[in-house]
Amino acid sequence: MCDTFVALADATPNGTALFAKNSDRDPNEAHHLLLIPAADHPLGAQVQCTYTAIPQVAHTHAVLLAKPFWIWGAEMGANQHGVVIGNEALFSRLPAGKKPGLIGMDLLRLALERAASAAEALEVIIQLIESYGQSGNCGFSHPIYYHNSFLIADPHQAWVLETVDRQWAAEQVHTVRSISNAITIGGRWDRASSDLVRLAVQRGWCRRAEDFDFARCYSDRLYTRFADGVRRQQCSTQALHAISGRLNTAAMMDILRSHRADPSGFAPDAALTGADICMHAGFGPIRISQTTGSMVSQLTPERQTHWLTGCAAPCLALFFPVWMDAGLPNMGAAPGGRYNPQSFFWQHERLHRAVLADYPTRAAAIQPERQALQEEFIAEAEAAQDLPAAQRLALSQRCVDRARQAYARWLEQVCALPIRTPPRFYYRSAWDGFNRAAAMPPATGER
Repeated sequence: MCDTFVALADATPNGTALFAKNSDRDPNEAHHLLLIPAADHPLGAQVQCTYTAIPQVAHTHAVLLAKPFWIWGAEMGANQHGVVIGNEALFSRLPAGKKPGLIGMDLLRLALERAASAAEALEVIIQLIESYGQSGNCGFSHPIYYHNSFLIADPHQAWVLETVDRQWAAEQVHTVRSISNAITIGGRWDRASSDLVRLAVQRGWCRRAEDFDFARCYSDRLYTRFADGVRRQQCSTQALHAISGRLNTAAMMDILRSHRADPSGFAPDAALTGADICMHAGFGPIRISQTTGSMVSQLTPERQTHWLTGCAAPCLALFFPVWMDAGLPNMGAAPGGRYNPQSFFWQHERLHRAVLADYPTRAAAIQPERQALQEEFIAEAEAAQDLPAAQRLALSQRCVDRARQAYARWLEQVCALPIRTPPRFYYRSAWDGFNRAAAMPPATGER
């Protein structure tokens, strides 16, 4: 399960639009960062997506993708024109298609590759959905099928697009907006598919067109309830409104790191149900997702700075800056579904899983340094905005290298601490299974 939100220029002190997203996936579904250059394509070319090929366009823009390692598309990303998109799973009364086709993450990447503005990206996704629909398995360790919503932004505007099969509704954003794993558009929208209301009346989901409400008519109540998207969307919306006008990069990161309780009292094994904006997996079948990657984007017409974790658990991670014109820093081996000590994602994941052995004690031990380092990274990136690309890439690399060093140091530090509050048996059992599947080294007892 995931959360995505945006703050437009009116909600920030310096008129900079901000975008943020957590990508929640299976615990071993490693998060991969990829920068793909712009390209020209011959007439008649096809583009192979996760499951299916469709006609390619003549030119594709450069894109920065934050994606599950095995999927062609992405959960979130940006392009060279300052367009950013995040997608969310939606569960509807209309069954999601199981036949291999275009999945929501493919639609997101296709829009980034083909659109130079948020409005154009909205059109690309609408046209693709109406032409091809959406279907196919989106799960790594277990099949899951769903429809999709999208939050699409650029430095000037943003749109929410919520879709069910080939039906859709779109709402232009004003000031701040968030989406989660629930339909949020009700009886008002700016644009919609021609059959959206008629289909609901035909299926008996509402008696007449005047009674239509997209969320009420189309939502699958069981899946939507257990995804806990309504409550998480309310939490992020309240957090955005609480400091609207003062929102900045650090504030967006803090929202992505938030849990239900105060951090000092939070324990990820506390319940079998429920979800947080910063999600930690637990015992199935409901709480089987964790935040595997996070992104915050500062959007101005002149330059966009993208902040990425490249790893799970933003509450235990550092965001580092990336500028598309400068390139991605070296993060070691590309991650897969099994532990690789040469992979940035898996190095941090070893720390994350060691902290889970006593989250209240061990998380608290590293938070002061994590906070101080994050503040340093943000200050250094703000000072580097006008430097040449090579110098900004060098800064990105220094941040990644310092993050690696911190994760190694924190792993040694937390494993030297006595376990005061061990997690519940069922929680330990779930993570024992995740660790076996990933061939993860022991999470505790290192020196």
